[in-house]
Amino acid sequence: MTHWKAAFFTLAFLGAAAVQAQPKVDEDAAEKLMKKSGCNKCHSLSAKKEGPAYKETAAKYKGKANAEDELYKHLTSNPTIEVDGKKERHDSPKSKKEDEVRNVVRYILTR
Repeated sequence: MTHWKAAFFTLAFLGAAAVQAQPKVDEDAAEKLMKKSGCNKCHSLSAKKEGPAYKETAAKYKGKANAEDELYKHLTSNPTIEVDGKKERHDSPKSKKEDEVRNVVRYILTR
C-alpha cells in the first residue's frame, strides 16, 4: 500500500472515531429542562421570537471548534442582552448540573 493510501485510511479512521467520541444529545431531557427554564418564551426551533431561533443559533456557531464552550458560557453567565431596544439579563437554565446544561447546548447546536 502506498504512503498516501495509508495516510488516507488513517485520517478516515480518526475522523470516524472523533464523530463517535462526541456525546449524544438526550433530546427529551434537553426539551424538559428548556421548558422548565422558560427558554421557549423567547426562543423556538425555527421561528424568531424575542430571541433567535435554535436553528439560527446553531448556524451562528457552526464550524467553530469551541462552539459548545462559547454557548455554555453564554447560557451560564447571565449576560446582558437587548430585546426590542431594552437591555435585560439572560436567564440561565434551571439546573446546577453542568452535564444537563451542556446537553441543552448540544441540543441547540444540533438543530
